[in-house]
Amino acid sequence: MILYFRLFKESFAFAINALRNNKLRTFLSLLGVTIGIFSIIAVLAAVDSLDQSIKSQLSGLDKNTIYLTKFSFGPTEVPRWQRDNYPQTENSDYEFVNRNIPNIKSSAYIIFGNSETIKYQDNTISNVNVAPGSYGIYDIEDLKIGKGRFYTESESSTGAPVIVLGAELSDNIFDNEEPIGKQIRIYGRKVTVIGVIKKVGASLFDSPDEKAYLPSNFVRQFTNGGSDGIPGAVVIKPEAGVDIEAFEQVLRQRFRAYRGLKADEPDNFFVNKLSGMTDAIDNIIGVMNLAGWIISGFSLLVGGFGIANIMFVSVKERTNLIGIQKSLGAKNRFILFQFLFEAIILAVIGGLIGLTFVWIVALIATQVVDDFEFILSFWNMFLGFSLSTLIGLISGVLPAISASKLDPVEAIRTGM
Repeated sequence: MILYFRLFKESFAFAINALRNNKLRTFLSLLGVTIGIFSIIAVLAAVDSLDQSIKSQLSGLDKNTIYLTKFSFGPTEVPRWQRDNYPQTENSDYEFVNRNIPNIKSSAYIIFGNSETIKYQDNTISNVNVAPGSYGIYDIEDLKIGKGRFYTESESSTGAPVIVLGAELSDNIFDNEEPIGKQIRIYGRKVTVIGVIKKVGASLFDSPDEKAYLPSNFVRQFTNGGSDGIPGAVVIKPEAGVDIEAFEQVLRQRFRAYRGLKADEPDNFFVNKLSGMTDAIDNIIGVMNLAGWIISGFSLLVGGFGIANIMFVSVKERTNLIGIQKSLGAKNRFILFQFLFEAIILAVIGGLIGLTFVWIVALIATQVVDDFEFILSFWNMFLGFSLSTLIGLISGVLPAISASKLDPVEAIRTGM
């Protein structure tokens, strides 16, 4: 054990000596390892950070949440012309579902595709993301009130002219004024601000910070319904512990009967589950990881060849020393491990430089990007260190074997 420790110490000294005596050559050779490790760990850290951000944003949402509507959230075999002829999902569908489907914790009717202008005195804000929905949307989207309150079930049913604003939207409209109780104009009508959603921060999806919530029944009073009207959906959050497949089957059967569909007729609606969206996100993240590995793999390959080149040159430069060591009784495995350790140390140095760059970039990015934290996990750092070691091991095998097999007499003669 003491022998191998001494061997490792000498190999480390040789590696450092190679860095000192051949700075440019060593730098160029290690650059591939550094870039490769930086690329892989940076991609993995970015994807992990993105994954955690998405999961934190979806943490308040139930993956079993169902969107009953005329269009599909994902790929479908139903042709476009057929989907266009499906009846629009309307408030009456929501009322039927609410009355006739068991095991529902919360449900809501929402209206899609609303971008409106909001006015308050001389202040006008265009392209505001408006989210008309019935009372149940508060629980389904796991909203939190920062000021005031959300509209009640009674206000939702009667279509009261009230509105709840996102934190950013409220600040933009009212500056430093107190928003609660103020009247603003939207859809050309006056509505009263009764609440402000608690600030959430940046989001990959529609952040509630910049949205406006108001009762869907209020919007239905002056917008077009029917097949050519604004699309809507019934959003359903099942009770906890419910068999989601059985729940979906009951929903489908009863809604088919409500729509008057015969047994041989296909559905004229789609049952979209939120879990399908999260699965799609997981697939995208998996593809991003794979792409990062493939792209970075080429850099690692170049780095590996660079380390091998250094070691072959090192073997040639130290041929005389190898011959002397062998003539003094050094065994083949001693010479082999000497060069193998040296290759590993050089690769690890390149890897550590790459990890340092990733750490610096992560710190800077976290400061620059608002409400987004770049995570450099221990696992990713360990992975980078392990990859560096593996690259050094693979790159140093052939040079180390060639050095260990040198004939001592020929080595001394060649090196003179």
